[in-house]
Order: sequence, then C-alpha cells, then structure tokens
Amino acid sequence: MKDTAVRMYTISTCAHCNALKRFLDSCTVKYEFQDVDLLDDDERKTIMEEIRKLNPSCSVPTVIIGDKVIVGFREKEIREALGLE
Repeated sequence: MKDTAVRMYTISTCAHCNALKRFLDSCTVKYEFQDVDLLDDDERKTIMEEIRKLNPSCSVPTVIIGDKVIVGFREKEIREALGLE
C-alpha cells in the first residue's frame, strides 16, 4: 500500500520530523510535507489552523496517511497505516 497518500506537517529543524522523512525515503514511500517554520506569517497561520483540526496540540510531526492521523514519529503505527507490516 505504498501508494497511499501521505502528507506531513513538519518543522525543518525537528529531529523527529527529519528522522521520519529519512524513514519514509528508506521505504520508498512518496510523501508531501510542509515545513511550517519556513512559511510566511499568513501562510503559517492558515496551516496551523489546518493542523489544529487534525491535532489539537499542534505538535509535529503530524502525519496524515489516507484518512488516519498519526502524531509523532511512531514507526510501528506508520508502518501499519502504510501496509508495510
């Protein structure tokens, strides 16, 4: 199920976010990500509202795999959501 849509909200300097990107790359999973800290103020405000709807604590990484939301780099949950288990 590697073709499942994967979107992430991350911060460019976050060790967990960068580890997650490396993990997905190693699994050859295609994903889209938004480094929230690199956005201008208006864009960041809009994105933070989107994140808040998915993850009220607004922590990163916030990962959306299909219709499942996973907060944090939870490798086992991510593997299961991608059908890699």
